[in-house]
Amino acid sequence: MIKYLKHNEIDKSKWDECILNSFNGSIYAYSWYLDIIHEDWEALVEDDYQRVMPLTVKTKYGITYFKQPYFAQQLGVFSMNVLNPEIINDFINDIPDHIKIIDANFNSFNSLTGDRFDVFENNNYQLDLISEYPKIASKYSTNTKRNLKKAIKNNLQFMKGIKPELIVDLFRNNRGKHIKNWDDRVYNTILRLAYTSIHKGAGFTCGIYTELNELCAGAFFLKTKTNLIFLFSGANDFAKSTGAMTLLIDTIIRNNAPGIRIFDFEGSNNENLARFYKGFGAKNSKYNRLKISRLGPVSNFFFRILRLI
Repeated sequence: MIKYLKHNEIDKSKWDECILNSFNGSIYAYSWYLDIIHEDWEALVEDDYQRVMPLTVKTKYGITYFKQPYFAQQLGVFSMNVLNPEIINDFINDIPDHIKIIDANFNSFNSLTGDRFDVFENNNYQLDLISEYPKIASKYSTNTKRNLKKAIKNNLQFMKGIKPELIVDLFRNNRGKHIKNWDDRVYNTILRLAYTSIHKGAGFTCGIYTELNELCAGAFFLKTKTNLIFLFSGANDFAKSTGAMTLLIDTIIRNNAPGIRIFDFEGSNNENLARFYKGFGAKNSKYNRLKISRLGPVSNFFFRILRLI
């Protein structure tokens, strides 16, 4: 039986035990992570936490909606035993009626079928680190190899353990200037994630410095037993012209191969980013985005509003 639970009704100890023992468990779905990215998240829970699904819901303009939060690429249903499309549909059907708009990403182990809702494929790129580094590097694209040589020629240096604030500032002062709906709350969220995950041994930061000891690129990674997740990064124009981010990623690959981990690039549907990730030999791993409206003719208007929130 699937139950709908408000935030204060969730047994977080049992929840985290389910995520830990789920065959498709994800760091995004641990209670501490959800508490940071979406306060007062709710949930669907089957039986005694055998399967769970977080509901990141909010209310705006009198409409309650379920939207994918920042910094959690995939959520959906997590299970300690078998999952099939029928089970996923049961969870979707049990999303409470008061939630009028659903626009959420399900994890790659969740198969979405049915003609009652819209499903869209998203792209994610992952690189298996099980091979020795030379074998992985031999499959880099010509452009990736060229950028590595450029970074070495410019005497760029890798450093681990830099302050998360430096990475956030680097992003805000460059790409962040073009993202209108990112405010202090979003940047505070990534800082909380960074410091909390580092404290828990589940994350780390690193950066690339110039000859003049100036930070030009930086990144924050999540770290689990099976994955290294490229969660957040920042780079300036100098970094882009000298291959700094290529050097950063290559160094992480070099330091973790061979290993049981997957390097998860966390995207992307953007063709330029996808090309950059594929340049390291990463393969496409698709996951689904679910869109449902229970508002009838005004649905498209509220989907447009959601994109601005």
